[in-house]
Amino acid sequence: MPNRQIVLDRLPNADRLAADHFALNVAEIPTPGAGEVLLKTRYISLDAANRAWMQGATYRSALNAGQVMAGGGLSEVVQSNVEHLKPGDLVFADAGWQEYAVLPGRGLQALPDLKPETHLLSVYGIAGLTAYFGLLKCGEPRPGETVVVSAAAGSVGSIVGQIAKIKGCRVVGIAGGEAKGRWLTDELGFDAAVDYKAPDFKRQLRAAVPDGIDVFFDNTGGDVFEACLFAMRNHGRIACCGAVSQYDGGPPPHGPRGVPGLIVTKRLNLRGFVVMDYAAENDQALADLQSWVADGRLKVKEDVIDGLENLPSALIGLLAGENLGKRMVRV
Repeated sequence: MPNRQIVLDRLPNADRLAADHFALNVAEIPTPGAGEVLLKTRYISLDAANRAWMQGATYRSALNAGQVMAGGGLSEVVQSNVEHLKPGDLVFADAGWQEYAVLPGRGLQALPDLKPETHLLSVYGIAGLTAYFGLLKCGEPRPGETVVVSAAAGSVGSIVGQIAKIKGCRVVGIAGGEAKGRWLTDELGFDAAVDYKAPDFKRQLRAAVPDGIDVFFDNTGGDVFEACLFAMRNHGRIACCGAVSQYDGGPPPHGPRGVPGLIVTKRLNLRGFVVMDYAAENDQALADLQSWVADGRLKVKEDVIDGLENLPSALIGLLAGENLGKRMVRV
């Protein structure tokens, strides 16, 4: 049987990502050896970080031309040579953009039987855990405070804002376009939304946070980060999660002007993180997330696209801001 794969045919470097950077490859299904498992991919997660990996080493090795495109997803165990996994188990695996993969069993664990299973990639997966730990551990929001979230209509940002509301905060989302803003306020319960694409973005932001920002959850970097930085209140906290504005052919990064003095005078706390930092606390996070979904306080939005062959266009669309909520591809 064939194993279809999406290969990163050539690196985009400073260019915008395009479909011709990828190629469809057909290989044989691999055979697992001792201590390994054969996985069949069900869903592949799409994240802005996929593009960042093409720029060089991050918290993982840099991607190289000619290799199967990297990415995590929800996979089913087909054949197992380890005791703790059996055929039919679902796992989250860094299996890449392909239908089948062989991985060491020691780094995998069976996921709980939760429905719908797509939630294992969104609210109960990397997106939900990133939102939970980034906001609560780095942002440390307190009831009554103002929380601002960039890329607020995306997989992480949409969950961050809802958790902040659950914690008793006033929440302002930054997103592109009026339609996304209405979704944030009308459907997810954000108190206000600001359109970063609007010519009067900074005026909108000032009007939305007249008393300043206590917690800023940043997914974008760039001009949005700079505007929010100067609106921070004394002792404000910034959770630095991503810099999507600079991943795909964006303007050369520059440091916001006057930062050192501003950080000192306002006594700001800027903290970067990756979700793996808090893996030991995943059980508590998942318990909270499941409880909030069950009682309706946390709404889940998923953007599912069919077909392995559509992965390149789906990632390009995500980088352009097409999606609401978590985007994934059903293989």
